[in-house]
Amino acid sequence: MRRSVIAGVDGSARGNAAADWAAREALRRGVVLRVVYTASQAEDRAEDFWPYRHVPMPERSVTELTARHPELEIESVRLSGPGAPSLPEFAGTAELLVVGTRGSGGFAGLALGSTALAVAQQASTPVVLVPSGLACGQQRPRPDKVSLGVDAREPDDAACDFAFDAAQQRGVRLHAIHAWALPSAAAPWMPYPPPSRDRAEWENHEVQLLADALRPWRDKYPAVPVLPDVVLHTPAQALVSASRWAELIVVGRRGNTLGPAVDALVRHTKCPVAVVPSDAARGGHALWSDTAQASWS
Repeated sequence: MRRSVIAGVDGSARGNAAADWAAREALRRGVVLRVVYTASQAEDRAEDFWPYRHVPMPERSVTELTARHPELEIESVRLSGPGAPSLPEFAGTAELLVVGTRGSGGFAGLALGSTALAVAQQASTPVVLVPSGLACGQQRPRPDKVSLGVDAREPDDAACDFAFDAAQQRGVRLHAIHAWALPSAAAPWMPYPPPSRDRAEWENHEVQLLADALRPWRDKYPAVPVLPDVVLHTPAQALVSASRWAELIVVGRRGNTLGPAVDALVRHTKCPVAVVPSDAARGGHALWSDTAQASWS
């Protein structure tokens, strides 16, 4: 099967924003864009009895995307059944699956829809979740085009490779973020701060850990400039804060769960989030693994 990027659409403005992001990514990669709409069986039967409806999905989205990106090859695909299990299964051979953080359902104020969450947890291919704000034109140029959340103690090979490759495709700097915490002996509840010399030594150690974790990828992608960033925050705080300044933030996933830090990010992100399963490309360890998250959160 040909290389492709898949966009899941549902007719909502949020879904259209995700599809437009996917179209630009497909152009960048030089691959076909497949626009996928998952219909319920009841909806399929309704079309048989009522043929005078508006142009059905995903054809309407394809028409709009073709008008904006005439140089892009676009295919439409219609699936039947619940969206959560169908999309991940269909996207198994794609390079990327792109969906909005929520669709047309849910309630006002909902940040993350059930379908988007299920897709991010289940897909065997990298998933990009596009936040609702982009549907309202809130995406503006930001200093960090591509950011990577990385646990320097247990770096994720697939997520690192995806992030470095994304930065190389865009010809931009990669912002690599590593969160750390003070040792338990210097817990925040202590009545006095740790000596500045001790804190400096601890921070220098974290800086060295991050440099060691990034070295193989800097060797593999020598043209990608890297900004290593060691921050004294929980992983969740570090990720959500970084999303305010990034145009794409990359994180990893172990098994069929996001973990608390990544879950917080996809619910509160200000930019698209690429969730890369640890076995999506070349294997490796988990980014901000469950063990690390439990001890840092």
